[in-house]
Amino acid sequence: MRDASRAGIRAPRAVTPQALRLSPLRLSPLRLSALLLLALLLLVIVRLPWAGDLGIHAATIERLRADLLSPGDPLVDADTPSPYYSPWTLLLGCLAKVTGLGTFVVLRVAALVGLGLLVTGVRHFVRTFSTRPGAVPLALLALLLLWGPGLFNWSGFLGLNSLALTVSYPSTFALGLSFHFWALVRKSLRGGGWLVFLGLGALWSVILLCHQFTGVVATFGALAMVLGARPWPSRPVLLRLTGGVAFGLSVLAAWPYYSFFGLLGVGGLEEIHRSLYRGLLPHFGLALLGVAALVLRWRRDHRDPLVLFFALGAAMFAAGGLTGHYSWGRVLPAALIPAQLAAVLEVFEAGRAGVRRVGAGLLGAALLLGAWTQAGTLGYVVPRGVLPGPVAAKYKAPWSGYDWLAPQVRHGDVVMAKTFPSRQIPAYGPYTVAPGYPDFFLPDQEARADAVRAYFAPATPRTERLGILRRYGVRWIVQYPGDGGLRPGDPALRVAGAGPKGQVLYEVVG
Repeated sequence: MRDASRAGIRAPRAVTPQALRLSPLRLSPLRLSALLLLALLLLVIVRLPWAGDLGIHAATIERLRADLLSPGDPLVDADTPSPYYSPWTLLLGCLAKVTGLGTFVVLRVAALVGLGLLVTGVRHFVRTFSTRPGAVPLALLALLLLWGPGLFNWSGFLGLNSLALTVSYPSTFALGLSFHFWALVRKSLRGGGWLVFLGLGALWSVILLCHQFTGVVATFGALAMVLGARPWPSRPVLLRLTGGVAFGLSVLAAWPYYSFFGLLGVGGLEEIHRSLYRGLLPHFGLALLGVAALVLRWRRDHRDPLVLFFALGAAMFAAGGLTGHYSWGRVLPAALIPAQLAAVLEVFEAGRAGVRRVGAGLLGAALLLGAWTQAGTLGYVVPRGVLPGPVAAKYKAPWSGYDWLAPQVRHGDVVMAKTFPSRQIPAYGPYTVAPGYPDFFLPDQEARADAVRAYFAPATPRTERLGILRRYGVRWIVQYPGDGGLRPGDPALRVAGAGPKGQVLYEVVG
């Protein structure tokens, strides 16, 4: 008990026979609510709604399935590295290649693993702060629901609706590993050996390689666990910790699929992330309850790990807004996660019973509001017509996909399409002329984007359009009515298929 106290980890409280008789009745609603949300997410995985970045992750698996050693760019026909080739996607590519499973089946497997890591990681981390039976299910509820009265979806953010759309992404896998990582760091500071800290360094590097933004969150969390450790780690432990960091850096430097440190100099992400700084109260306002809980924790302990974790994340988020580095806003989970967990822990651990009761009431009300905000998630597993009108109004239908191309367009063919179709088409094996997402290591990214704009521009001469098609080896064209490009009936085109919303697939025959 004494060693646990010195490490800043609460020792289990004695459980009386009376508590054993009362706790199942008191805590079963928490467990039931958490289980219902997890069941909903499992049903979402079966549906695997398509939105956001699902296409690029599917395309990455497709390229690795074809060539594990030199997959090339995942979106366009170019031999360039890509940060999407991480240890996790490499493993998924191996699974696809060895088993022959379809890409979207592999993504469902990734979603199951990511969700499992996330749930077990939250349990692992929360139990280093509290062994109360209700702490873990309530923490899961807070992480999923304690956001804001306005819906917010982004990769690496754990809101229920956001997670439903991103559960198969590497960010979910990386965040699940991060919770385990923070728990292991806390435990290892009591005197872990060299192998333990080398393993932690390797785990840290895997998180950074799999999702760089989540890797920053993981780094801040681990730093907070070290700075908040009580007693302060001994010199041998700090030496081993330094060795673990050095080993992690060497793994990052040695990763063969892309230059991790080369990402430090890339730009072009600021405008995309500007929206992270808009609507802060509607998107994250309910988490202010957690900020109040952090103030209580800070008054008790100025080096509380959750307080330090929040301070690091909030400081970088604020610095990004002040300096125009809006991509730094992706560190916001480093402020939200400790706030959400603090709100939960104060319900169980606050000193005064009155404070605990007030906190429990406010948290319960906030969770109900958060659940109502994200009720549209039900639409991913229940037909919209079955949902009550107010809930159906909150549901946003996912994208329809481009599986209708698959019978004719082969793996490796090049397709001319505008940005939105280009975010999905590579998921089925073809390439597009320009990437649908920013591509940091593609040297002619702007030239490709200019070529697509020129092809569809109304004033571009026919000869120039044909030259663009030849330059990039285009075999197929996907376009909506009114997109522009070569006119229907042009001798260089043959109508090969039709898709949703009037889309037409043309084969280039000239």
